[in-house]
Amino acid sequence: MTHPSVSVVIIGRNEGQRLGRCLASVIASHTPPAVSETIYVDSGSLDGSPTLAAQTGAKVVVLDSPNCTAALGRNAGWRLAASDLVLFLDGDTILDPDFLRLAVDAMSTDVKLAAVWGHRREIHPERSIYNRILDLDWAVRPGITEYCGGDVLMRREVLAEAGGYDATLIAGEEPELCRRLRMKGYRILHIDAPMTGHDLAITRLAQYWKRATRAGHAYAEVSKRFRGTPDPFWTADCQRNYRRCAFWVLTVLGAAATSIAVRSSLPMLAWFGLLFVLSVRSAWKARWKSSNALTLFLYGVHSHLQQLPICVGQLKFALQSGRRANPKLIEYK
Repeated sequence: MTHPSVSVVIIGRNEGQRLGRCLASVIASHTPPAVSETIYVDSGSLDGSPTLAAQTGAKVVVLDSPNCTAALGRNAGWRLAASDLVLFLDGDTILDPDFLRLAVDAMSTDVKLAAVWGHRREIHPERSIYNRILDLDWAVRPGITEYCGGDVLMRREVLAEAGGYDATLIAGEEPELCRRLRMKGYRILHIDAPMTGHDLAITRLAQYWKRATRAGHAYAEVSKRFRGTPDPFWTADCQRNYRRCAFWVLTVLGAAATSIAVRSSLPMLAWFGLLFVLSVRSAWKARWKSSNALTLFLYGVHSHLQQLPICVGQLKFALQSGRRANPKLIEYK
């Protein structure tokens, strides 16, 4: 089988040695296919990342923008790419040496495949409870999917046809692009193979909260664009988040008020019991993601409690929209 060459586009900001590790993994990738070039797009790093990338032979682009979104970086990269296929990576990832070969083989079987992606998992889930539970967020069943993540192999001609990523989005740019591609008749394939290891590096509650609020912002902003269309993308997810957040807030306030009124801890204990039962149910539904019972239970708790910061993210976007203010980047690292 003849393998086309691949251009690799890496985006990053102050990734330091993580970027060096990412670049090294690209160099170590098994061939064929051949990596024709590596393009690193930097969003204003202060740690010497552009110099580090240049030393490995990568082409370096430094963005000059007050709001350097991931979409802006990816667009700058693929528009410089010379190959027909473009592999996008984040600077805090490690590329699996076999992924490119498997992804290119999969893409060669169907001209309507716009994008192919694989399994992204955390490199250090043991370093914090947040890494441990969010590692399971990356677990996706193989097959045709609605959208992909930031690490993905895409056809350059399809990117050009769609106009690339929407650089005005501060989050959710990949699902938004994939939604437009699906409307053009293209498909996105998730293959059952390792793709990248990721270094989430979340060790504090504040980081976890910011990441979830960014997700809420993405849900709200992207869904607003497609509301009332034949494919009202993420609209149901937004409404479901509002309902679930309202449920948990109202029940905990009701339990607390009742406990005070009757001078008993039983109502609050009942609330924690409800959280426990629903978390176990969520863990059972996600059991295909892990064989570790404790990790699954923690993931179940996360699936419910994250509804609050996600809702906060939605409400912040609604407030900004009302004021017609430009959204600012939400960074958790």
